[in-house]
Amino acid sequence: MGVLAGYRIIDMTTVLAGPLGVYQLALLGADVIKVEVPGTGDVARDFGADADLRERQMGPSFLASNSQKSSVTINLKSDGGREAFRRLVRASDALVENMRPGVLARLGFSPDELLALNPDLVYCSLTGFGSSGPLAQYPAYDQIIQGLAGMASVTGFPDGDGVRVGFPVCDALGGYVAALAVAAGLANTASPRGVYLDVAMLDAALSAMSWVSSEALFGRHPRRIGNDNAASSPSGTFYAADGPLNIATNTLEQFRTLCRVVGRDDLPDDPRFATREDRKARRSELSALLNEALSLRTVEEWVTELAAEGVPSGPLLEVPDALHQPQVRSRGLVHQVTLPGPDSRQVSVLGSPIHVNGEPLRPERAPAELGSDTERVLLDVGCQPEEIARWREEGAI
Repeated sequence: MGVLAGYRIIDMTTVLAGPLGVYQLALLGADVIKVEVPGTGDVARDFGADADLRERQMGPSFLASNSQKSSVTINLKSDGGREAFRRLVRASDALVENMRPGVLARLGFSPDELLALNPDLVYCSLTGFGSSGPLAQYPAYDQIIQGLAGMASVTGFPDGDGVRVGFPVCDALGGYVAALAVAAGLANTASPRGVYLDVAMLDAALSAMSWVSSEALFGRHPRRIGNDNAASSPSGTFYAADGPLNIATNTLEQFRTLCRVVGRDDLPDDPRFATREDRKARRSELSALLNEALSLRTVEEWVTELAAEGVPSGPLLEVPDALHQPQVRSRGLVHQVTLPGPDSRQVSVLGSPIHVNGEPLRPERAPAELGSDTERVLLDVGCQPEEIARWREEGAI
């Protein structure tokens, strides 16, 4: 299932966006070498609620995106570290980093210098704002990008302030776009293949908001509408006897079917709700009538019947319940990996959302201990044992 088997990728990213994107490439079979700072490594090693895992430098946040990678520690501020890094670059197919623009160049590894070292290198820089523009040098985290993309402005209820999405969605989007860019670069059959790919989280966020962005480009000012669907009605969150459920009807046929199932066959013929725009304009009236009918049965009963009739619907789950639902478990998204160490502790991590030939892509090994693969990898790329020993003594690796 290793569709990227045979490719070596240098992962110089930290925290979430970059590590998540490169993790997807590792699950697709690439040999990923995570280059970290000696002694400290990726700061995400110390992130998360589990104190024991943080003590191991395997914090839950780090575990989420770094299985299936090797760990090499290199000090790029030293002569020996820079030489070790050059050897690694020459022997690799791709490099992904998420440093602020210009940082790697100041260390002697600008895009031109990297491509001179390896004309076939696919070099991807993932930053908040990209390498150009007035914000290029600004620091950025997910919440900042959500605000600047207008994402928060369309999330929440009309009578409140904008609300950030409850997980680092812009980090995830940036990571996936970077993974797509790298995979495209590796697929390039030109010779030499080398390319510099510049990915901005802000661009990725606005691109992912395609429908909302398109409406804004055509003069409509998108607004917060809570749990309703701006494009259709009835479509949003409704209330059964025992709690909320989501129902989405995007066609007249789905609307008619919903009304028939809940015992309100009269609503499709009501002139107040005759067209899509009528139903959107009178959304609150229509939702109130449907909620009255839905209140007679449970969420599970309605979801089962509506699904059988082709009307999309589902409960609103808490995250632990979402991860343990039979659909997710049957698809093999959650996997166990064994951490290095004498106690062989097992932890759960997510695999890839991609299935290859009917099988889920899963990590075969946990994240590596900081620097545990340094000697093996450097020997593999042509460094000599005496060089490695000298660099280690100098603190270069």
